[in-house]
Amino acid sequence: MQLGMVGLGKMGANMTKRLLQGGHNIVATDLNAAAIAQAEQDGATGAKDLADLVSKLDAPRAIWVMVPSGTPTENTVMQLAELVDEGDTIIDGGNSFYKDTVRRGERLQQKGIHFVDVGTSGGVWGLKEGYSMMVGGDEAAVGRLTPILETLAPAADKGWGRVGATGAGHFVKMVHNGIEYGMMQAFAEGFSIMKAKDEFALDLADIARIWQHGSVIRSWLLDLIKDALDEDQEFDDIAAYVHDSGEGRWTVFEAIDLNVSAPIITEALIRRIRSREEDSYTDKLLAVMRNQFGGHAIKREE
Repeated sequence: MQLGMVGLGKMGANMTKRLLQGGHNIVATDLNAAAIAQAEQDGATGAKDLADLVSKLDAPRAIWVMVPSGTPTENTVMQLAELVDEGDTIIDGGNSFYKDTVRRGERLQQKGIHFVDVGTSGGVWGLKEGYSMMVGGDEAAVGRLTPILETLAPAADKGWGRVGATGAGHFVKMVHNGIEYGMMQAFAEGFSIMKAKDEFALDLADIARIWQHGSVIRSWLLDLIKDALDEDQEFDDIAAYVHDSGEGRWTVFEAIDLNVSAPIITEALIRRIRSREEDSYTDKLLAVMRNQFGGHAIKREE
């Protein structure tokens, strides 16, 4: 199947490679000329810009957008909407906020253009292992993309599916990432407790290895933890600063809007934000309050 790929960052480039390996005809473009050149070396047809990409695709076209969420996705999708024809399909495979996806879908529908959202998980391992894809959009449009989705997935019948109308894919991916926050936090806290138990001199990598088989908490996250601990168990050169890409925040906001209690995901998000406070005023004020009501000593900065 022929597909246009817009955005050749790490994930976009890996998806392009996997599709090429699966025998698909890919026309690719990016703002970075070197990325286009690399895609051409991998077997794709390069396009200098969006207009060039559209001109090189046969109708009905299918164009996959893999650019950062927010303004880059908004601009790319709307530019493509002016270049493609009625009956063509634009796919957003990035981490867009689902309400933005619904709005974009409604605008494109007015032009007779299909809009499919694919919440994509798999990260840097997707090229080798395949991607988990949560797909939203019109059934017919998603059906036409089946060969592409089957190639990107871990197997043709595993790891992907249409979950609902346009916006549903990004909504489910948002919740997926919220769950991921909670799982990561639980693993981090558990290993931290074991690390602090000096008297047992626990080998954390060996414990992770034991848990990989038969344990109810075995998972891909645990596999990644095991690999990291094999290399280093001290992490002395790693800053205690954890980024969040937005989906966790959106999940918490959605839980509030829906009156759904989600304390674990919320606390995991707060912990990530807390990790960025190098000089926490919160902790200082807590120390002052303990001193005021209980006479507890305050540790002064040296």
